[in-house]
Order: sequence, then C-alpha cells, then structure tokens
Amino acid sequence: MKDVAELKVLHAALLDIVRDAGKRVMDVYATDFEVHDKSDDSPVTMADRKADELIVARLKALTPDVFIVSEESTEAGQRPADGAPFWLVDPLDGTKEFINRNGEFTVNVALIEQGQPVLGVVLAPALGRLFSGIVGVGAWLDDADGLRAIRCRIPPAEGLTVVASRSHGDAGALDAYLAGRKVASLRNAGSSLKICLVAAGEADVYPRLGRTMEWDIAAGHAVLAAAGGRIEQIDGAPLHYGKPDFANPHFAAWGLGA
Repeated sequence: MKDVAELKVLHAALLDIVRDAGKRVMDVYATDFEVHDKSDDSPVTMADRKADELIVARLKALTPDVFIVSEESTEAGQRPADGAPFWLVDPLDGTKEFINRNGEFTVNVALIEQGQPVLGVVLAPALGRLFSGIVGVGAWLDDADGLRAIRCRIPPAEGLTVVASRSHGDAGALDAYLAGRKVASLRNAGSSLKICLVAAGEADVYPRLGRTMEWDIAAGHAVLAAAGGRIEQIDGAPLHYGKPDFANPHFAAWGLGA
C-alpha cells in the first residue's frame, strides 16, 4: 500500500494527465463530432477514445506495474490480480451530456487499493472545475475562484439538497428512498459531478438507484471520502471495488448527513 508521500506524488502527476486529457476532450467538443453506439448501445465519441489513449499511455509510464481498468479500452475478462492496486479510468463520463452540449461531463481517474479508492481526480473541462482528493489527506477544487480545500457540509436546518441524475433516474424510487427525510431542494446534474457537488458542500446526498459501473464513480468517491463523506449501498453496507463484472449495486453518496 502506498504511503502519503507516494500518493501526493501520484496526485500531482494525475492532475497534469487529466488536464491534458480534458484538452483533448474539448478539442473534439469544438467540432461537429460523430456519435457511435458501443456493443451495449451506449454512445461513444472520438473524445472518449482520444482521452482514453492519452490517460492509459501516461498511467502506464507513471506506474508500469499497476493494472489499468478503463471503460473504453479494457477487454472483457481482463482484471487486476486479487488484492493488487489498480487504476479505474472513465475518460469521458456523461457522454450523453457531451452530446447534448450542456457541459456536465467529466474526465475521471482513481487509484484503488484493497477495494477502496485512495486517490481520485475529476475534471469537468467545459465548466472549468477540477476536483481531486487523497483519502486521509484532503480534497480540493480548482476553478475560476482559485484552488481551495473542500469539505462536506452538515445539512442545513431547512433540509437536504438532493442531487439526482440529469439523464438517468426513477422519480418514484428516489421519493421512496428519501421518505421521512426533510428535503429542501432537488438539483439535477450529469456525470460524476453529482458526487463532487456533495464533496464540495454544494449538496448533501446523491442517491443512485440505477446501474453504474465502478469507473463511473471511483474518482468521485475518492474526492468525497477525502472531503469527509461516504458512499454506501442503499442498505448501508460498504461499497467495494474490483467486483467480477465491475458493476455497482444501488448506492447513496452522503456528505455529513445521516
């Protein structure tokens, strides 16, 4: 397991890698790009592929002995050795948001150790927001207001700010999960931004009552954990990474609320 000094070195390198991947994404965003369907009928663009190529190549150079799991380039059946650390990469989370040009898409990279994220970076390049975190050290946001530490908040007296998916969601299931809790407002957002909003104290909870994959949330999970929050299964059980199919159960990302 890497110590804090090693994680800080990786964090600095990862910020540069993700920023450069974000430039590739934005270069495609500025064009009349084509959209294709993957085998699971989810959309993919040249931005996904160009960002993936850069991130994977740079991670291999940075940590040649650490396995990389990427949404776009890891073949079925390939997986890290049991108990070994590995990278989780989603070069463009929120492809539907990218296609709809609403800016709410992200570049995500996380380091997993012993089934948990220990380091993560989430860049929303169109919004100019860069979230990062080292679990046990701290979490940060770099945007138009400068670089600063972020922390989850205690929910205000008027109630929870709930963040929900812009492109995926079941309103009935969400209402059932929130029953009995005081809710002040509901905010919609795309991609892993939802988890980062909780980490930054801009929201209190993000329930995800639908299918996600580990690479969708690992980087945001690292930022959230570093900011004092948590992700747990709906029944309160811990969420682990490195599952056989890399699919997540339903979960909720919480700040400092119960």
